[in-house]
Amino acid sequence: MMQTDQRILLVGNQTERIGRLSCILEFLGEQLETLDPSGLEQAVKETRFRALIVDLESLPLEQVKVFATKIPWQPILLLGATDDLSANLIGSVEEPFNYPQLTELLHFCQVFGQQRRPDVPTSGNQTKLFRSLVGRSEGIVNVRHLISQVAPSDATVLVLGQSGTGKEVVARNIHYLSERRDGPFIPVNCGAIPPELLESELFGHEKGSFTGAISSRKGRFELAEGGTLFLDEIGDMPLAMQVKLLRVLQERVFERVGGSKPIQANVRVVAATHRNLENMIENNEFREDLFYRLNVFPIEMPSLSERCEDIPLLLQELVSRVFNEGRGKVRFTQRAIESLKEHDWSGNVRELSNLVERLTILYPGGLVDVNDLPVKYRHIDVPEYCVEVSEEMLERDALASIFNDDEPVEIPETRFPSELPPEGVNLKDLLAELEIDMIRQALEQQDNVVARAAEMLGIRRTTLVEKMRKYGMSKD
Repeated sequence: MMQTDQRILLVGNQTERIGRLSCILEFLGEQLETLDPSGLEQAVKETRFRALIVDLESLPLEQVKVFATKIPWQPILLLGATDDLSANLIGSVEEPFNYPQLTELLHFCQVFGQQRRPDVPTSGNQTKLFRSLVGRSEGIVNVRHLISQVAPSDATVLVLGQSGTGKEVVARNIHYLSERRDGPFIPVNCGAIPPELLESELFGHEKGSFTGAISSRKGRFELAEGGTLFLDEIGDMPLAMQVKLLRVLQERVFERVGGSKPIQANVRVVAATHRNLENMIENNEFREDLFYRLNVFPIEMPSLSERCEDIPLLLQELVSRVFNEGRGKVRFTQRAIESLKEHDWSGNVRELSNLVERLTILYPGGLVDVNDLPVKYRHIDVPEYCVEVSEEMLERDALASIFNDDEPVEIPETRFPSELPPEGVNLKDLLAELEIDMIRQALEQQDNVVARAAEMLGIRRTTLVEKMRKYGMSKD
């Protein structure tokens, strides 16, 4: 497991300039450790430091460059003048040492560390939960990083984003990666509970406090004691309740409805909304003081259309999840995946999840191509595969459509005999004339739309196209 250490590791022999640089860094308030070059490889084996400063008088530049390739996640500064910088060799610290130079280089190391941070999911808990936040896009990687930063604290978190982006998944990750993981995780949808019942749901009530209160009942704050309370759709909370919630967040104490005994609230609050709370504040629909109390650590979930490059990984995860639930498995061609990446996804990941379930039912164990997707998900024009059918099979289909239809086909008497004449008939030509006549009528009634005409005739569109090609017919 890669550990992150906020110390600066100063590597070099004990020289006068190493001593001067150590004094300046300690004066700046930095945590510092000085290390002999012989112990460098072991020190960085399982630990990534905030910055590694290597004295070029103690280690040659070429040796440092070779070593740097083995630890590409570690930002390195070189003590000594050089322009030979690349990859994780961030910059050089030159004498005379000064405050602007050192702070700028340390900031560069911080930015590098944020961009090249090791993968967050390392523990079993993390691996299990972060599967719900799969993806390699910058937006979702940043969300995982923010979760890992805020989870160990007790700070209030506000999760923002469109419906279906996975805001509750973020809240559950924060809970299970925190010190409160052994406590309960209690979700509350503030928009799904009637306003007159919301106070009782959150704070509980005493027996007889209102009509129907036949016994005392704990609220969600009490049920979440020692754990995390997730307030979903906080933007739908009535103003009257916002005032009471603000008091609990400020004082960490509340009373049940109809009660007077103060109850301590040892609860971490994570709130979420798809609304723009700042606009609601301007319209006097949301309290500004509550917004700032909730918005201590905001996490914004990117929409699926903003991270379409994650769709292949999401499909893999969703298909595996459906398969593990015993509901079959479906696969996608590369063309189908490319078509899905072009979709707008107004319902975000929830919409993609629903699509996977639907296709699993339609094509259990099958392979889904573009033309198997619902029409609105087809953003790539792929010609539909037509099976080569012999003339004998086409004739058999024609006979079956005549004699097996629920609705008998009305054959015009002027063209087809009602009784078989003594000299007989050419059945092949007769059926061909019948087919041509039926196809022409269907096309005329459906404004020459082949798909609708095929539906009217009770055959597949490809079958109708094949018959039209056979008889030399066109839509016009």
